[in-house]
Amino acid sequence: MALNSPDPPRLKPSRRVRAVVALPGTGSDAHFARRAFGPACADLGLELVAVEPDPRGIVAGYRAALAEAAARGPVLAVGISLGAAVALEWANTHPEAVGGVVAALPAWTGADTADCPAALSASFTAGQLRADGLEPVIERMRASSPPWLADALTRSWRAQWPDLPAGLEEAANYRWPEPDLLATVPLPVAVIAATDDPIHPAAVAERWAATIPDAALYRIGLDELGSDPAIIGRIGLAAFDPDRTRD
Repeated sequence: MALNSPDPPRLKPSRRVRAVVALPGTGSDAHFARRAFGPACADLGLELVAVEPDPRGIVAGYRAALAEAAARGPVLAVGISLGAAVALEWANTHPEAVGGVVAALPAWTGADTADCPAALSASFTAGQLRADGLEPVIERMRASSPPWLADALTRSWRAQWPDLPAGLEEAANYRWPEPDLLATVPLPVAVIAATDDPIHPAAVAERWAATIPDAALYRIGLDELGSDPAIIGRIGLAAFDPDRTRD
């Protein structure tokens, strides 16, 4: 496996694909997923299915969207944070329907999330929302977040209200992939770490890439992501041999 070598070898998709199914992270939305993966999909001539999370059942909705898209032909399963974990787990149980996985900014490994920054943040924010309502929490979030993230979350949180707290609580209680699962993934996986993101520690992405049998690790900074979300798609899709990716 290639751990962010100077010129990482391209992964070989297990099958040619017809579409990319993109799953957003906790509290995010399809709009950000389109910004992240849309330009790279357009360059490769691949259909993009950016999934809008339903805060009344995020994981179930993601799994249903993957199944629906894969029923029309093999897909690349890609995701950010929570979306990365669901993409990986679904692909692991449906390898015949997936050519590969892009897992960007994974937040944890294993079911014990007592020390998981993403889970703690989601739980805390859900409690604030239930206690204070949407707009006061958005105001506090904007005061402590970079502008690009504040704008993205303001849009998605307002769209998901009033069910947003339930969605955040579901994310907080999510059981992340165990090491044993990562060690048996039968598909190529591009793992993208953010080197300076305390909510998605780079060490988690490094562990995923070191444990998954066929994985390549890439690193970005949050400033890069903020200035151009499409960096995730460009890096993630470029990890796969283009001549073996497109249907």
